Amino acid sequence: MADEYTGADLFVDALERYGVSHVFGNPGTTELPVMKALGDSDLEYVLGLHEDVAVGMAAGYASTRRYHSHHDDAVTPVGVVNLHVAPGLAHGLGNLYGASVAGAPLVVTAGNHSTDFRHEEPILSGDLVEMADEFAKWSAEVADVSALPAMVRRAFRVALTPPTGPVFLALPLDVMMAETDADPERLGEIPDAGRGDPVQIERAADLLADPDEDLALVVGDGVARSGVDAIEAAVEFAEATGARVHGEILACEVDFPTDHDQWVSYVPPNEDLAGTLFGVDNLVFVGCSTNTTLTRHERPLVADDTTCVHVSDDAWQVGKNQPADAAVVGDPGRVLRELSERLRKRLTATDREGRLERVEMVKNMVESRMAEMGDGEADDPRASKAELVDAMEAVAPDAYIVDEGVTAKYAMLTRWDLEPEQYVSNKGGGLGYGLPASVGAAIAESQTDDPRDVIGFIGDGSYLYYPQTLYSAAREEVDLTVVIPDNRNYRILKDNALDLFGGEEDDYEFVGMDFDPPVDIPANAESHGARGRLVPEPDEIESALEKALDRDGPDVLDVLVHD
Repeated sequence: MADEYTGADLFVDALERYGVSHVFGNPGTTELPVMKALGDSDLEYVLGLHEDVAVGMAAGYASTRRYHSHHDDAVTPVGVVNLHVAPGLAHGLGNLYGASVAGAPLVVTAGNHSTDFRHEEPILSGDLVEMADEFAKWSAEVADVSALPAMVRRAFRVALTPPTGPVFLALPLDVMMAETDADPERLGEIPDAGRGDPVQIERAADLLADPDEDLALVVGDGVARSGVDAIEAAVEFAEATGARVHGEILACEVDFPTDHDQWVSYVPPNEDLAGTLFGVDNLVFVGCSTNTTLTRHERPLVADDTTCVHVSDDAWQVGKNQPADAAVVGDPGRVLRELSERLRKRLTATDREGRLERVEMVKNMVESRMAEMGDGEADDPRASKAELVDAMEAVAPDAYIVDEGVTAKYAMLTRWDLEPEQYVSNKGGGLGYGLPASVGAAIAESQTDDPRDVIGFIGDGSYLYYPQTLYSAAREEVDLTVVIPDNRNYRILKDNALDLFGGEEDDYEFVGMDFDPPVDIPANAESHGARGRLVPEPDEIESALEKALDRDGPDVLDVLVHD
């Protein structure tokens, strides 16, 4: 018995061969063969007390490791998570959705009932493949141990090939217990999305070469995912063309240096502001995916007579919401460099100067409109979101930020000149992603030679989805500081109610949107093994954050803020 080599052993050996060091999960009976094999391996199992916590940790880990892989080819940026049959997978779907929208390369697995037993419809059974399919690039079940080497290899390749994202494999109990003499297959090289169609690139250059027409570059998170080279290529393109630069609606990574002279703003999910910023002769959308409003907009965000060039490694996004007058499917960095080369030859320094003058005019207008974001009510003794963000930047300007602050997000994005690879946010929008992702990110950072401070910027409503995440952080001795902008309500819902129905805030009852009585968040954090502290006054924020960052292990700072 001890000498048997099983499907589970092969699966775990494949993980090790493909550069995996951590497996996130919540185990059940159908996962016991994998758990046994993990116990005999060098892999570290990170326990989540809820399956969605495990998926979120794996996603934050994968997104952070992707940044590390941009600088070290030896890093395989895949998060691996193991769930438990139908209810366990169902629990994990919320953050599987978030990982899908974030393009996080995950290999998600779940144990399943033995293939010769399912006709009896045992407890916990369900169609796992169908359940995961909507949010996975590929969803399949390993029906025989002989197929396991190829299917595990394929899962990693699909997750890592642009556009990156989660895949799902169901692992039946009998398949994982079956004996095999097979070995894991070599992973092979992973391609990028290529240099793009030269005909479409030439067409794009033709469309963008008129110096009398204004040009805006809208960068999406596909740029940051492609690597720092792609961000540098976006800078080259902006400088070669004199374009003003914006981040897409709900940008959740740093896709362009925000201290660059041609950077104007992130585009907020506001119909009027977005329409104004997109009101330009030529728009170049690169790596965009979430570039629309939360609720239906009454008029087009982009005018019909605007010339649109779309560039993405994801063919689905090209021409999706606006017609593409030039459509390039390829690696964002490689395509932008090709375009820059061609346009540099067609535009003179005088042409660029004329565009740059117009950029400055727009920049001044936008800065005046966005300067008050996060300020709130001046006579409230609690900190404003802007004050909180300013204090965080003063204490930890180089920290790695994992953000699910929701209504505090734009205070951070408009006030803090974050560097590329310094910031990730919850692109999916569903609450409960950010805190687990913060833990996964901190685990990933701990694997580097010079780990950064990791700060989870997590709204109180978001925190309360999965506070048990902190158990995993404490159990793994993760060095993480969680800062909670705590306004003790679902502010986003109140804002959206006003947008939908109009009127003033005093006109509404706001059913189910206030935390009254409030949860004692510091006590909750301490019950899970972290340190917790309430920070009620603005002048306490900096010292509290300094002390938390100086300590090892997880800290939670519950900072009272006003709306």
